[in-house]
Parts: sequence; C-alpha cells; structure tokens
Amino acid sequence: MRHAYMVTYDICDSKRLRKVYKFLLGHGEHVQLSVFRCELNDRELIEVKSGLSDLINSVEDQVILASLGPVHGRAQHAIETLGKPYEDLERLAIVV
Repeated sequence: MRHAYMVTYDICDSKRLRKVYKFLLGHGEHVQLSVFRCELNDRELIEVKSGLSDLINSVEDQVILASLGPVHGRAQHAIETLGKPYEDLERLAIVV
C-alpha cells in the first residue's frame, strides 16, 4: 500500500541542498521551497530514507518526513492551504 509523505528539509550547505533537491525530484512532487509530497510504498520509503541519510550532514542538516496516510484515504484531504490552493498534480506518461 502506498502512503503519502510530506518531506521537508533544512540543509546548511548549498552543494548538499542541490543534491537533496535533485534526489527528491525522482521520488515526489516539489510543492514549495524545501517541501516535497511523495507517494511511497514501504520499500521506497526505506530507499528515500537511506538515500537522504547518505546526502546530508547529520550534525548540521535536518529532514522531516511526515506521514499523511494512505494515498487513497486520508492523504487526499490532509493538506490544507491558505491563499493559493494546493493542486494535486496528475502524473501522466509522455511518450516521445
């Protein structure tokens, strides 16, 4: 079962910051500065945690993974916004 996660990060070094950003682009949707929404199964969650652990400095940097619940359950309504509305992007395959 896939779960939705809100992943936020505070990275002190610009080189590590770019690496974390690029890594998360492959695993989720960039929502705001330093914030991603990722839909992951258990294996993918372990891969993301492991990959991020390898990229960050555990003394200087912080990554927070907040579970929003099952993708097709509570997670669909777990994000509330003020101002510009949050739009859950539908991902489609594009064949070139």
